[in-house]
Amino acid sequence: MTSDAQHLTTRPLALVTGASSGIGLHLALELARRDFDLVITAEDAELEAAAEMARDEGALVQTVRVDLRGPEAVDELYSRVTASGRRLDVACLNAGVGHGGAFVDNDLEAEQSIIDLNVTSTVRLAKSVLRDMAAADRGRVLFTSSVASEMPGSFQAVYNASKSFVQSFAEALQDELKDTAVTITSLMPGPTETEFFERGDLMDTKMGTSKKDDPAQVAAQGVDALLEGKLRVTGGSLKTRVQDAASKVVPDSVKAGMHRKMAEPGSAG
Repeated sequence: MTSDAQHLTTRPLALVTGASSGIGLHLALELARRDFDLVITAEDAELEAAAEMARDEGALVQTVRVDLRGPEAVDELYSRVTASGRRLDVACLNAGVGHGGAFVDNDLEAEQSIIDLNVTSTVRLAKSVLRDMAAADRGRVLFTSSVASEMPGSFQAVYNASKSFVQSFAEALQDELKDTAVTITSLMPGPTETEFFERGDLMDTKMGTSKKDDPAQVAAQGVDALLEGKLRVTGGSLKTRVQDAASKVVPDSVKAGMHRKMAEPGSAG
């Protein structure tokens, strides 16, 4: 635990995973501005810079640098979160990764990594978080899903499927916990200006090179919905929200073809 996180405080405590950049960073900053202290986690060295930014917003910040693809790392994270004895009021389960390309061509390890982080670690961490929140009959959880959860992801087959899992998982938990004071919110961004596309080998695609939404806007919308106890919010610009609404009446076979045009390698040209 960092020294400033050991100080006494009456502020509520929030956990944000995948907090070193992108939407996760801005979720942390939004919560800091709204008088939360933070535990933030990621696997990369950018985490410390993110922590300093959150401290500048007035939060006490504990950093836990782990790779959540491994179950031991998930358990270590939650042990660190609870070690101080402070109740966890908010958890933003945001960590995720993607990978583009044809399923038959991609390395299995790259796509297994998506499942390990987006699905397995999310379930494992949610188990600990929600058991404690349900026992206390209070708490709020935000799952970062995606508008991709609602369409077959040609050339991002495993990523889209992982987000479909997260979305279904969140909706099921909403129903299971509806008679408690624990709230579950699903944040569904569209393409957002983050490191996701470069890390996922998507920069030669139309999706990778097109104009994207502002991660700060997406995060603010997510935190608003979280604190209001809303079930879901489509994050991003008006254009993204309109496209998401329209996609709900489009057959999956058509949406798969639309996704192909955006994600097929070489489509940027």
